[in-house]
Amino acid sequence: MTDVQSEKAFQKQDQIWAGRVAVLGRKVRRNQLRYVKNIGLGFKTPVEATEGTYIDRKCPFTSSVNIRGRILKGVVVSTKMKRSIIIRRDYLHYIPKYKRYERRHKNLAAHLSPCFTVKEGDTVTVGECRPLSKTIRFNVIKVDKAKRGNKLFSKF
Repeated sequence: MTDVQSEKAFQKQDQIWAGRVAVLGRKVRRNQLRYVKNIGLGFKTPVEATEGTYIDRKCPFTSSVNIRGRILKGVVVSTKMKRSIIIRRDYLHYIPKYKRYERRHKNLAAHLSPCFTVKEGDTVTVGECRPLSKTIRFNVIKVDKAKRGNKLFSKF
């Protein structure tokens, strides 16, 4: 538990009471006290979420944040923030006058749980949740690693 304490405030999971041995009617050892849940919707809980020691109050797998609403896909553009990423969603907009399409994009901020490791260019699936901050309303629930190479086909 000491390696988790890197913040000024004491880090703990809200669902686990540190002074008790019994959790939800079952007896567990003190080092096995970890709240993990299945978010549903066909997404599996990452192994790092169940076996890891991180504490994140905004993680959909280890906290009370629920995924509801939209499920979106996008490409990671920026990973400069702490536990947050910016994803880019490309789409086509139809112009009736010219009977053609134009490319457009939207950037979206999403919370990145410590159970995922992403790099720029990876494709991520995000799920809508309650507002986590001023601009973040989505949570990363799945990561598809990008193929690294010189000549690769991209969407646009």
